[in-house]
Amino acid sequence: MLIDTEHLHHWMNAVRVSNNPMRTLDAFWSGQIKSKEWLVDTLEYVIRPNINKEPLTIEIHGGWVGTLASMLFQSNLNIKSIRSVDIDPHVQHIAEEMNRIEYNQGRFTSLTADMTSLTNYSADIVINTSCEHITQEQYDKWLENTPENSMVIAQGNNYKIDEHIRISKDIDEFEQQCHLNRKFAGTKRLPIYDRYMIIGNKNV
Repeated sequence: MLIDTEHLHHWMNAVRVSNNPMRTLDAFWSGQIKSKEWLVDTLEYVIRPNINKEPLTIEIHGGWVGTLASMLFQSNLNIKSIRSVDIDPHVQHIAEEMNRIEYNQGRFTSLTADMTSLTNYSADIVINTSCEHITQEQYDKWLENTPENSMVIAQGNNYKIDEHIRISKDIDEFEQQCHLNRKFAGTKRLPIYDRYMIIGNKNV
């Protein structure tokens, strides 16, 4: 996918306004960007935007500094709005700057909250790219609270570091953890870890 220069300008501004620019730059590591690009490309294949042209509302839980939202806005998907949710209170203003164009249009919002506490919201698609950062109990509670008819996208990995508390040894184990009726399951091999992704609907 292509990132246009106007959006790139706001990406750089987001680093400038960050309380911790070096930490924000971690969002641009090759593995981070390639994992998100893979998600966007796969979602375009699953949704087939040339056929399904209804504007989408999207929730991103564990949205961090808003990179995925910006990439989705620049994709071929017809997006009505995106809300990015993260538990870190220091990233909300960064995500808003990362998505400044859509924020000014009223199409992007950012919320500081625990994803497992969110209830009574609606979205066509709910994305969780932070599955490795929450326990199985927290994930199950989060999934239970997602809207019944939403498409759910979950990403995890096998990267063993202290902040990753629920990793998976392979895509089969990750699929067992996710409890989704899958439309897609796949593995993205990256230089130092594997990224797993399931797209589907929750088992109800």
